Amino acid sequence: MTDVIRDTIDRILTRVNAIGAGGPGFTRPSYSPLETEAHGVIEEEAGALGLGVTRDAGSNLFARLPGRDRAAPPLYIGSHLDTVPMGGAYDGTAGVAAAMALVAHFVERGETPPCDIVATVTRAEESVWFPVSYIGSRAALSRLTAEEMEACRADTGRTLADHMREEGGDPDRVLAGPGLPAATFLELHIEQGPLLDTAHEPFALIEGVRGGLRYRFAAIEGVWAHSGGAPRHLRSDAVFALADMIAGLDGDWAEMLEAGHDLAVTVGRVDAATDEHAFAKVPGRVGFCLDMRSIDPAVLDEMDRRLGRIVSRIEEARGVTFRLGPSSRSTPSALSKTLADRLEEAAGPLGFAPRRMVSGGGHDAAAFAAAGWTSGMVFIRNWDGSHNPDEGMDPADLADAVRCVAAAWADAQARPA
Repeated sequence: MTDVIRDTIDRILTRVNAIGAGGPGFTRPSYSPLETEAHGVIEEEAGALGLGVTRDAGSNLFARLPGRDRAAPPLYIGSHLDTVPMGGAYDGTAGVAAAMALVAHFVERGETPPCDIVATVTRAEESVWFPVSYIGSRAALSRLTAEEMEACRADTGRTLADHMREEGGDPDRVLAGPGLPAATFLELHIEQGPLLDTAHEPFALIEGVRGGLRYRFAAIEGVWAHSGGAPRHLRSDAVFALADMIAGLDGDWAEMLEAGHDLAVTVGRVDAATDEHAFAKVPGRVGFCLDMRSIDPAVLDEMDRRLGRIVSRIEEARGVTFRLGPSSRSTPSALSKTLADRLEEAAGPLGFAPRRMVSGGGHDAAAFAAAGWTSGMVFIRNWDGSHNPDEGMDPADLADAVRCVAAAWADAQARPA
C-alpha cells in the first residue's frame, strides 16, 4: 500500500533539489530563474492533483484545494524555495513538500477539508540576497515599502523591483495592494538548531519567532603599519579592535542570559583577507557583520545601547574608528497559541507529545503573524545545522508532522459519529 504523504514528500524534495547552481549544496537565489523553475515544479504537481493555481503580484504561488465551507478563512500552508548560497536540501523546501503532501492526502482519500487549504510557495524568504526581511510573504500582504523595492541584490547589484518584474511580478501592484485578507498560516520547517535532535524528538510546536537587529556592512578603520616596527602603544589595529568588540559582546550576552533574557549574538562575517592585508602588516581595516536576535524587542534595544558603549570604549583605547553603517530590524512575533493547541490535540492520539519552543531564525510565519493572521509553525528535527550543505532531516519525521496537521484539519462533520 502506498503512503501518499511520504511519497509526495520524497518526490518533491528530489525534484526541487535537482534545481540549483553548482554545489556544494543548493543555491537558488531570491527572484532568480532558478527559484522560478522550482516554483514551476510545484505548479506541475498541483495541476496533477487537480488544484487551481494562481500567482499574486509578488509572484508567490498558491494552489487551492476547496473545502466544505468556502466562506471560512482558509488554511494557507507552505514555505519558500529560495536558499542561501550553498545551502541545504530542507530549509524551506521541506515546508513546501509538506504542504503538497497534505493536499495530496485529502485528494487521494476523496475527503473534503472543513475549509479551503492553500498550498503556499513564497518568494525571497532568505534575506541574504536582499537586505529586506520576508519579501515574498510581505508582498502577498502588501506590506513592502517603495524604499524596500529599491534594495539591491547582493550578487547582481540590481534592485528588488527589477528582479521581481523579471520573474513575473508587478512591484507597483504589490505596493498598491490590497494584500491577502487575514486567515490562517502554518509553516513546517526544519529546526535550525540541535535541540530536537539531541532530545530524540521528531517535531515541536513554535510559540514565537525572534526578531533581529543587524549591522550588515560594518567596518573598523585603523592604521596600516609594519608588524615588526609599530609598538603596541602606537598601533591602531583594526583586528584587535574587532576582537575587543566580540569579547565585550560575548560578556554582555552571557550577562543577559544569566538574567533570564532570550538572546543570540553572532558575528557572521569577518573580512580581513583583501589584497591589502598581508602577513607583515598591522591591519588598518576589517569588515564584519553583526546579527543580534531576541523574542523581546527591549533586549535588542539594550544590546544596541551596550554595543554603542563598547564601541566608544574601544575607539578611545585603540585609536580606531567604527563605521557600523545602517542597521536593519525584524520585529519579534508571537505565534498563535490556539493553533498550537489544535495541533497538540491532534498529535496526542497519534502518539506524539510535541514540546513548545521559540524559533531563533526568522520565517514567513512571523510576517503573517505581524499582519494579524492566526499564524503557527512546526519544527522538524534536523542535524548538522542549517544554511549549509549538510542539513539533515528524516522525511519520516516530516511525514509524521503532516499526519498531525491532517488530523487537525479532518472534517468532523464528514465523519460518522
